[in-house]
Amino acid sequence: IYQGERIVNWCPRCKSTLADDEVDYRAQTAKIYTFKYDTNFPFSIATTRPETKLGDTAVAVNPKDDRYAQYIGQEFDVDFCGAKLKIKIIADYNVEMEFGTGALGVTPAHSMVDWQMAEKNNLEIKKVINEDGQIYNTNTPYDGLDVIVARKQIVEKLKEKGLLEKEEEMPNNLSVCYRCSSPIEPLPSQQWFVAVDKPLQKLGNKSLKARALEQATEKNINFYPDRFTKKYSDWMNNLHDWCISRQIWFGHQIPVWYKDKAILVSETAPTESGWTQDPDTLDTWFSSAIWTFSTLGWPDNFINGQKTGDLAKFHPTQVLETGYEILTLWVSRMIMMSLFAVGEIPFKDVYLHGMVLDQNGKKMSKSKGNGIDPLDVIAKFGCDAVRLSLLYGTTPGNDQRLGEDKIASNRNFVNKLWNISRYIISSIDEKYLSSTETAWPAAKTLADDWILSQLSQTGKRVDTYLTNYEFSLAVDALNDFTWDKLADWYLEIAKIEKDKDAILAYILKTILKLWHPFIPYVTEVIWQNLNQLKLLLVETWPTIAQPEYQAKNNEADFNFIQEIISAIRNARAENKIGPAKKIKATICAPEKSELIAANKGIIAGLKTGIIELTVQLSIKVNDIKVADSIFIPLEKNEIYLLGAKDEAKDKERLAKEKVNLEKVIAALESKLNNAEFTAKAPAQIVEAEQAKLANYRLELQKISNL
Repeated sequence: IYQGERIVNWCPRCKSTLADDEVDYRAQTAKIYTFKYDTNFPFSIATTRPETKLGDTAVAVNPKDDRYAQYIGQEFDVDFCGAKLKIKIIADYNVEMEFGTGALGVTPAHSMVDWQMAEKNNLEIKKVINEDGQIYNTNTPYDGLDVIVARKQIVEKLKEKGLLEKEEEMPNNLSVCYRCSSPIEPLPSQQWFVAVDKPLQKLGNKSLKARALEQATEKNINFYPDRFTKKYSDWMNNLHDWCISRQIWFGHQIPVWYKDKAILVSETAPTESGWTQDPDTLDTWFSSAIWTFSTLGWPDNFINGQKTGDLAKFHPTQVLETGYEILTLWVSRMIMMSLFAVGEIPFKDVYLHGMVLDQNGKKMSKSKGNGIDPLDVIAKFGCDAVRLSLLYGTTPGNDQRLGEDKIASNRNFVNKLWNISRYIISSIDEKYLSSTETAWPAAKTLADDWILSQLSQTGKRVDTYLTNYEFSLAVDALNDFTWDKLADWYLEIAKIEKDKDAILAYILKTILKLWHPFIPYVTEVIWQNLNQLKLLLVETWPTIAQPEYQAKNNEADFNFIQEIISAIRNARAENKIGPAKKIKATICAPEKSELIAANKGIIAGLKTGIIELTVQLSIKVNDIKVADSIFIPLEKNEIYLLGAKDEAKDKERLAKEKVNLEKVIAALESKLNNAEFTAKAPAQIVEAEQAKLANYRLELQKISNL
């Protein structure tokens, strides 16, 4: 940390410096003026701020620009609107030959770029704008004028003298203060800085900036999503010395005292009289930058490079979660300060979330009245619903929309989980609920095999998603299992097939554990209703490993049973067969008759309205029962809903199905006729597509033959 005079971002309204990250940018249309300093100057320059030219000490041109090569190194005495200037022509490869006139007026005191040119070329630095945003120290009539007023008068003077060649409008980003939106003035000021480019012995003769950059390039710190690694690296590469002093009341006062020409830097205030403390305060991001270790007892528990106490126990942490908008303001600086103070990174992973916008994608604002008060929606929908709404349907690093409709939808899911749990608790023996047994229960039926396999797969997916900080995908996987597989299928089957207490208890306990990080309150309450001894909060995370279930072909078999049930339900709906009408059905299954027969109870009992189900290997087309039946083709199998046929409706349904099949077949044929697909796709994928095509053709043939 050093004190020096450098160009800073100054807010004339707040009377304080700002860090580069605290400067906002406002799109505007600005005027660019092309003119000569005076009649004796050999060429023109262009600028959007002619008032700053009162402090010019040079003009920079590209050494490759033949228009100005002859002038490089020359000096010109000019009278610019009453200001006596000595202008030196310097060469700089960074000057854009195509922009404006290709000649850049250099104002070292009021541009960071120009300041660097001045240091390189040993130019005079002349400050002509003061801390009030007024022209001063020019010995011209413009002294004391606001910069905008001075600009207008200077433009008029240039016109009057015939020096203004043209003025054009151009898009421009105006630098403004993040607090008050006033235009920022770059100007030299005596401030306190952190030297980010200075090699330091304690960092292996590397600078703060270099060491912080290494953490990203060497993957010691990982950013989620990964695209922010580039943003972090780009910002670090372009980082200048960090101005940490602020001219504001609220903040840590700088621990420096002055007495005459003496300067004292101390942790404690001097006791002798006559000392005056530096009136400035530290940048709030400086104090925030030391947060990871200062909150853990540093420096008292960091002696001779060794950590003790809380610092040793909790530093570094695993994950930092914060908004992407303060990646440079806070995250990058915590990394630098931690490397310097305790010699290690502060965290291993950085998860960056987006901004929460209103339901129309607008930034929430008190003045616009489009904000959501968390306390209000928590009271209305519950804390879990609000929490889930902030996690579900979001992508790391991207902004998200939030409205009451989304929160209400997630409230409905929380209610669904409550009702599922209440049903299971009321339906099974209490001993299974209060048991602390963690072994997987035995599966006795195809449905048992299937649901336990689905639970195993869901748990593994959730583990993977959480490891990768893909919280929305984890919620999606849990939602799919809880609602679609457990509630819609297995709980309905459990009403038909008996002896499922152990499995239902195990599933309930497992999903409560998996859901707990996302909706902790309702899951904890449900858990207490299981008469468990420990809080769910401190329960062991479920270990998901059930290879014997996954090794079986249960998923394909159960999916086939689901397809039969769905096909019957759809046919009843399309033919407007009311739920009260019970019908008989025959399924012709040349290859899967045993599977269907073993699950007749499920097929008949899951809202299909089947009162009698017959399974056979083949069926005669002229059978009287077939003639008045609704026919449903299903791959190599045939389903007949006996005595339920409405000729007109069935004909319409089959016509639609034929059209759909023809579209699917055409798409598959096109895919398989694509030489690039068949050459690059794995053989098993091509074979699977060919098998699907054969089945669809068989279904189409059966419909066409009716």
